[in-house]
Amino acid sequence: MSEEKKKLGDAIFVDIDSNEYLNEIHEKILFNYALRLFQLEAKGKVKEFDLLDALRFADLLSKSNHPEASARHKMWAQEIIVLLNELYPDNSLVKLYAGSVFSSVGNHRGLQKINADYKDISTFERVFAQYRSDYLTIPADTDKKFFSEQKIAYDHLDDPCFSYSGPTSMGKSFIMRMFIKDEIILQGAQKNYALIVPTKALINEVRSSIINDLNDNLEKRNYRVVSAASDIALEENHNYIFVLTPERLLYLLISRPELQIDYLFLDEAHKLSGKNSRGPFYYKVVDMLLKRPKKPHFIFASPNIPNPQVYLRLMNDVIENNDESKLASTYSPVIQVKFLLDLLGQKVSVYNEHTQSVIKVADIKAANTSLKTMLLYFEAKNMRLPENERSQTIVYYNGRSKAIAAARDFADSQGVLEKHDPELDALSRDITREVHGDYYLAGMIKKGVAYHIGYLPASIRTRIETLFQSGKITTMFCTSTLLEGVNLPADNLFITDNKIFRSAMSPVDFRNLIGRVGRISYNLYGNVFFVSEEKSVKPEDYIEMLQTPVPEQELSITTNPKVMKKVEKQYVVDILKSGSSVIPQRVNAEGEALQSEESYVMMRKFGLILLRDIMEDRDSLVRREFSDLLSVADENDIRAKFSDSPTLPDDDINTSVDQTKRLIKAIRGGLEYPPCINGGFRYADVIEFLNKLATIFEWDTYERSSLGKESLRRWYAVILCQWMEGTGLSFIMKKAIEYRRDHPENFRVSMYQPPTTYNDRSKEH
Repeated sequence: MSEEKKKLGDAIFVDIDSNEYLNEIHEKILFNYALRLFQLEAKGKVKEFDLLDALRFADLLSKSNHPEASARHKMWAQEIIVLLNELYPDNSLVKLYAGSVFSSVGNHRGLQKINADYKDISTFERVFAQYRSDYLTIPADTDKKFFSEQKIAYDHLDDPCFSYSGPTSMGKSFIMRMFIKDEIILQGAQKNYALIVPTKALINEVRSSIINDLNDNLEKRNYRVVSAASDIALEENHNYIFVLTPERLLYLLISRPELQIDYLFLDEAHKLSGKNSRGPFYYKVVDMLLKRPKKPHFIFASPNIPNPQVYLRLMNDVIENNDESKLASTYSPVIQVKFLLDLLGQKVSVYNEHTQSVIKVADIKAANTSLKTMLLYFEAKNMRLPENERSQTIVYYNGRSKAIAAARDFADSQGVLEKHDPELDALSRDITREVHGDYYLAGMIKKGVAYHIGYLPASIRTRIETLFQSGKITTMFCTSTLLEGVNLPADNLFITDNKIFRSAMSPVDFRNLIGRVGRISYNLYGNVFFVSEEKSVKPEDYIEMLQTPVPEQELSITTNPKVMKKVEKQYVVDILKSGSSVIPQRVNAEGEALQSEESYVMMRKFGLILLRDIMEDRDSLVRREFSDLLSVADENDIRAKFSDSPTLPDDDINTSVDQTKRLIKAIRGGLEYPPCINGGFRYADVIEFLNKLATIFEWDTYERSSLGKESLRRWYAVILCQWMEGTGLSFIMKKAIEYRRDHPENFRVSMYQPPTTYNDRSKEH
């Protein structure tokens, strides 16, 4: 009987992807949804289809048990039912089937949003639904449910090591936080947990979420949330939840080697792959913790990676292909509808991801239609809706200047009006006071428009994120900071380029970017618009990216012509064999760089890790990856040469032995910080100190694009004097403007624009 059922299931689902009638219905649903979105139903011809058949297909797909395609079928079911709910919002039959679909796929939050009162029809279904509901209930928050894949990952977080991946909307960090909450509140654990995030921008978000999760239990259970190695809480007797970048964790481990870490959660673990100057810090901290008598549990989480087990290679005693230690989920609880806005070809299309085909929706008849026109359309729609029904839009640009210029242009448009909202007005006043009275962000904030870029003051950026999450800010222009995991509840995402700055966007980054729209905490779907407004990016470029799967990832340290080249490894080995720890950037005979700054920094740091591992005779992954270039005799020779030095390599991979030697010598020779005289600092003292540091640390070699430039050091000295004297950002900017007013020549708005003359009347300047 069971064999017959199995065969029946196989027969139903094995060919369902190619079912012509299903694909015809699905294409019509996509087309009609596009007409509804752009309010073209009166002008465009709505395509007729049998609603009941569409609902039955969705219900059938939601019950797929196909061994490879089950997740894809369930997401297809969700897509059909969500779009039908948009097309027929008051149809009770759609609500009924929606309840069945979300119940079948185990999407409890989707069920709550569309049909919270749904009950399964048969007694068996009701019993099974109750069993699954109990099984998926989050122990530390019983009002919430996991998705099935979340539950699988959650049950493995107590393993010695585990690596899992999933779509951006899977809620990977949420799983970690719920595990910590359960351990502390329900299990009474007295442990230390470390969550590693890739950027400082993410620290505040994750830290805030943990504090909200645990609330007064932090005090009751004697826990502190720590986000810096110098936190005063470390001087007291507590248990800790660390939220740190890998660099900050390294300094914590160096400064407090006795501090026990019981769980290490590495979020955004794909930073261990690819060309990434921060990657070596991940390798270093993992290896340091592996060498401890009591190892922590190692948990790796990454977005959209098909082979998350690759990161388990960092565990020396773990077999990479151990199925119990990995999970690669493709199921997403939300959907994204993808559109191609070809403003050059003057047409709008919707992309069918199931057939990988493009469905033309309409021609754009107005010759001057631009991205701003489309954004103003959504703004006008919002003005006609109550506040709780308004959509929110994120616009991605590949550069800071482009994002700011587009935000200014949009905010200055006739149809974008001030909201007269107290919170927006308060932030606007604070920006004016804390930054500058003419800072144009202050004006656009009042209209519910903002930009989100890396150099914004952290306090202002955090408030912008909060106001976007609450729906006060409805349109936000972003750069690649959006890729770093900041969770924002966007309904619409406009992508204007297939690059990050000047580099091509990788498949991982591309999927991570489009995953920013549609967040289950806020909505069930989102719209992604791929905009071709300039000839440099064609619709075909976006289609190619949509059709390119995320490839299997390799570790950065693996010899790879696109990441860590064999010639670069040999270059490092030759330097160490010569007895030197000075690893300069590779250049050709003319002195031109043979590698990018990112590639060089990564190579040098791996070289410093290798030297330390050889000296300590550590069996690390980094050392093993260099083993084909180093004989035992080579390692013994390196060890002998560096053992004679009074300064041995240490675990700080930001500095090399030669730098440390010069620093020690300078301190013994009387090197001191610039003196503070009557609460102030003299520019001459500060620049002299910076120039001494430049010599000690050889900034002209190791920091060529920043501190290595004398002109930049002079500028930094001015800023440092003001900052050390306690002056605010507004005063510092005022002084900078005064300087430019007196010295208007050779002014640059950005590093990518040619020098010009400073214009004091220009807000852009």
